[in-house]
Amino acid sequence: MAGELAIGSFWEGTVGAIAEDPPLSGDVEADVAIVGAGFTGLSAALKAASAGASVRVLEAARVGWGASGRNGGFCCMGGSKRSAQDLVARYGRDEARRFVRFQLQAIDTVEQRLADWSLDVDRHSDGETILAHRPSALKGLAEEAAFLNDAFGLGAEILSREGLADRGMAGPDFFGGMHVPHGFALNPMKYVQGLAAAARAAGAVLNARSAVTAIRPGGGRWHLQTPEGTVAARRVILAGNGYSREDVPDWLAGRLLPVLSNILVTRPLTQGELAAQGWTSPRMAADTRTLLHYFRLLPDRRFLFGMRGGIFGTAREHAAMHRRIRADFARLFPAWARVEESHFWSGHVCLALDLNPFIGEVPGWPGVFAAMAYHGNGVSMASLAGEAAANLALSLARADDLPAVVRAPLRRFPAPALRRLYLQGAYWWYGLKDR
Repeated sequence: MAGELAIGSFWEGTVGAIAEDPPLSGDVEADVAIVGAGFTGLSAALKAASAGASVRVLEAARVGWGASGRNGGFCCMGGSKRSAQDLVARYGRDEARRFVRFQLQAIDTVEQRLADWSLDVDRHSDGETILAHRPSALKGLAEEAAFLNDAFGLGAEILSREGLADRGMAGPDFFGGMHVPHGFALNPMKYVQGLAAAARAAGAVLNARSAVTAIRPGGGRWHLQTPEGTVAARRVILAGNGYSREDVPDWLAGRLLPVLSNILVTRPLTQGELAAQGWTSPRMAADTRTLLHYFRLLPDRRFLFGMRGGIFGTAREHAAMHRRIRADFARLFPAWARVEESHFWSGHVCLALDLNPFIGEVPGWPGVFAAMAYHGNGVSMASLAGEAAANLALSLARADDLPAVVRAPLRRFPAPALRRLYLQGAYWWYGLKDR
């Protein structure tokens, strides 16, 4: 692992040596150029190369350096921050159902890849459980479960506090929950490295340490500039998500809001420590706070605990978030308050003004496509979104083949220079509401 590119995550130490892709050198041509080598970009590369296109993937750091190698490994439903009821109200029940099917297809896409490649990603968990952080939140979950089952047939199940404890999910802050039996947990670094290997095997060329500094038209192609070379491509797919440069292309300026998410992983817990807390379940879980906590017991009995927070990403803020996540972990899991951690790291989640993902052609940039803004649910959604973007780029699908929820181009935030100040205010407000 190159020291300057290490991110300090638990996942890094689980994959052994990572293939070193060379930087782009000189001027080359490709049918499709892809910016970013995470779940989105590699999924697009795999699809395009498998369809016979020549593909170049340009990555500023290395495969899996961004969110794809930093996340909590929740392969589950999601992608939009809007509630199911809101999606039905805005888009109608038929389009909301299309989006739900798209989410389920995204999970199935990952599952099928793992099976096809015989890839061991430490898979576990049968769905995801959302935990009520106060008694009143359980009523809201019951209403949501009824709506999800009536509108979409998702099979959501409400669990009492006692029912949670019976399933090994006990805690003083958990007053019941809603279990959605779709999705599973995985090691994201193992998955993204397997995805990269599949893309290479299909014929895609990956270039690491090749940050794209400009995209310009010329001669019927798009020319992507990197420090040591250029790619002339007929089609371009933007797949940087929360790690995108706002000036490449300048259409992105002010349209994304990267926010920090933070994760700690404990040392392996003993059977006695698990019993003392009453948490023995391998299920993925998150609470009902707006600034949610998400957590799961890993196969080696380590515990992963994550939360939103942090705005500027400075060393001082990182240290403050470390103290805060330890305090929240101790409050939710008091029996483990003194358990040592082995890792703590952070990474960007990407939000959009409309709170929905975007998959489509960039307005005013013919032949340039984008897939991004998964709102913290990129393991599954990015995997299918990248594939969908490649289908659009190669004219293998039309825009209206996708749900309306993901087709609307990203809108610019009002006064985008103040986005981080908006976020600071939102954190303060939701922090009060979540108590």
